[in-house]
Parts: sequence; C-alpha cells; structure tokens
Amino acid sequence: MPPRPRYEMPEFFREALNARGLMNAYLSRPAYQQNDYIGWITRAKLESTRQKRVNQMLDELERGGVYMKMKWNPK
Repeated sequence: MPPRPRYEMPEFFREALNARGLMNAYLSRPAYQQNDYIGWITRAKLESTRQKRVNQMLDELERGGVYMKMKWNPK
C-alpha cells in the first residue's frame, strides 16, 4: 500500500486554530490525526462544508477525547 499523502497546513486552518487558542491541542494530537483533519477539511468542495468541518475539528480539540466524532483515548 502506498504511503498516505502528507498535507501542509493552510493559512485559514492555522488562523482558525490560533483564534480559538487550540494550536497546542492540535499539535499534541498524533501526526495521523493532524494530517487527517487537514485532508478532510481541504477536500470539502463547498465553503459551507469546509467551515462546518473546521468547526467540528475545533470543537473536538476543545472538548478533548474525541476524534472525527469517535471516542479517542490518548495514551
């Protein structure tokens, strides 16, 4: 299986994390989660979908213990 693509963090993504004070929460997540969030959000075709996904990610980071609407237990 080929390796998954690695996504660079877009500026709007960085701004959203910084605006909510969640950059450290994001950076404390495993690399695969960071990459998945960027890929999932940037693949949205509509701006409204992209914003909905950004908001979901920010809410999950703020709440903790959740990743893509699934329970996540950091070790």
